[in-house]
Amino acid sequence: MSIEAMHDLRGRMAVVIGGARDLGYDMAEILAAAGCDLALTSRDLERAEAAAERLRSDYGRQVESAALDICDPDQVAACAERMPDADVLVNNAGGGLDLHPTHFFDRAPAHIAQLIDTNLTGMLYCCQAFGRSMAARGSGSIINIASIAGLCGRNRRIYDQTGLPEQPVEYAAAKAGVIGATRDLAGLLSPLGVRVNAISPGGFERGQPQAFIDAYSRATPMGRMGRDGVDLKGAALFLASDASAYVTGQNLTVDGGFAIWK
Repeated sequence: MSIEAMHDLRGRMAVVIGGARDLGYDMAEILAAAGCDLALTSRDLERAEAAAERLRSDYGRQVESAALDICDPDQVAACAERMPDADVLVNNAGGGLDLHPTHFFDRAPAHIAQLIDTNLTGMLYCCQAFGRSMAARGSGSIINIASIAGLCGRNRRIYDQTGLPEQPVEYAAAKAGVIGATRDLAGLLSPLGVRVNAISPGGFERGQPQAFIDAYSRATPMGRMGRDGVDLKGAALFLASDASAYVTGQNLTVDGGFAIWK
């Protein structure tokens, strides 16, 4: 198989959950560039539609948009029913949600539950709803976005010394859950023709205090933070395409080596 054929996604359709901005948009863009039609979801319909229109204009693909709260299983089920022919599912919704205070001893129980629901439980709802139709067809690729937070404990001093609110502990718990669920889902679905893998990004530079960027970069073998628009695209294309046809149950870490340099 040629290099081009391995990465050719023409005739396929991908659903990118949380695909309207940042890493979600980056992954949607590379899939569109490879010929894939798309559906983008966001909690904000206007934001999803704006991102979809950009991709239609730039790549000439069919791109749908939809509002979706992945913490609502009925909404997820309805979304999957609208898109029964999805060949690729990218579970990208999540994040820290800017719920303060962030220190573990000060966290509100409701904030802990909300963050876990958004980063783990919602991912499971999506895998269940879209995985069901993929399994019935006997093919598909599910890509769950985890994090290096699920692989290693954080040095909290980097936050204290640079003035950036720290990453909540339950975020690490949720992302570790994504990695574990990915392996078990691969065991369940791979015999049915559906590959399930995860990507664990490291920190991406996105307007943090310069002191934090410098400290994080010093703690990373490649000497920098991740770059939006560049550094996650290759991993997403690999796992969505036939280039990874014999890959399942894996967690691809894209972090410049941060998690290994301890």
